[in-house]
Amino acid sequence: MTNALTAKKLDLYYGDFHALKNVNLAIAPKKITALIGPSGCGKSTLLRVFNRMNELIAGVKITGEVKIFGRTMNKINLLELRKSVGMVFQRPNPFPLTIYDNVIYGLRIHGISKKDILDETAFTSLTSVGLWNDLKDRLKENALKLSGEQQQRLCIARLIALKSDILLMDEPCSALDPIATARIEELMQDLKENYTIVIVTHNMQQAARVSEECGFMLLGELVEFGNTDRIFTAPSDKRTEDYITGRYG
Repeated sequence: MTNALTAKKLDLYYGDFHALKNVNLAIAPKKITALIGPSGCGKSTLLRVFNRMNELIAGVKITGEVKIFGRTMNKINLLELRKSVGMVFQRPNPFPLTIYDNVIYGLRIHGISKKDILDETAFTSLTSVGLWNDLKDRLKENALKLSGEQQQRLCIARLIALKSDILLMDEPCSALDPIATARIEELMQDLKENYTIVIVTHNMQQAARVSEECGFMLLGELVEFGNTDRIFTAPSDKRTEDYITGRYG
């Protein structure tokens, strides 16, 4: 089975700052993988490596090898990569457009304009994130009128519309209340049947609830990676144990 994402001897520098240090990682397809660790440890930086967002920052230097489903990432056309590897951010970021236009925005960018295809995509994408029944009569409303949870679901629907294979989620519930967080977590469990999900979270309880595999990061190193239950109950590195038991972080 080909891994969804792999990193070998991955190093990343912001100028002189060594942000990621010799990261070696293999993420299996159609699972939820969590990255945990204290603030500033490199979790979000690693996540952004997987769709080349770090390259937008001046002074970034990246060495090592990253592969997406066995293909060397740097050899994949950037538009194709961003279609395959989508990202959801801490705060929902719908475009100031209608709900409908938000969902099919990516298809239009890729030159798809047939109304029946766009309509079917809007239906299937909104249905898959549990929004169709609530929003089917509101598709012409501005997406910014939606609740925070609905906006985050809409952003996920936008990625599903593009048929992304991998969903990167950077603290997707940090701006949501506990009830909305639980609903997004339920959605993630549904989506993993068809998508590979990598979530960065400061919430260790969330990582334990939703993920099957988990990586602990500290000071730019991937200290430990493996089955989530094992990481939380029998970590092999004392630094992982110290973090999980609340000794620091």
